[in-house]
Amino acid sequence: MSKFISGGFFANRKTQIMTVVGIISAICAYLVGDSDLFAMIQALLAVGGVYMLHKSKQNKGK
Repeated sequence: MSKFISGGFFANRKTQIMTVVGIISAICAYLVGDSDLFAMIQALLAVGGVYMLHKSKQNKGK
């Protein structure tokens, strides 16, 4: 139970999970017609940029 409370396998993967959710959300919004191609690309670039910034911040202290 303590492994479940502490996050288990996904304990240190919040940024990766949020990146995947953002990508899926942008693609689904395009597919159902809520956004156009340029808005989807913009959202994907924004999510990718946040992921890259987080990764560069993590590697700075090592």
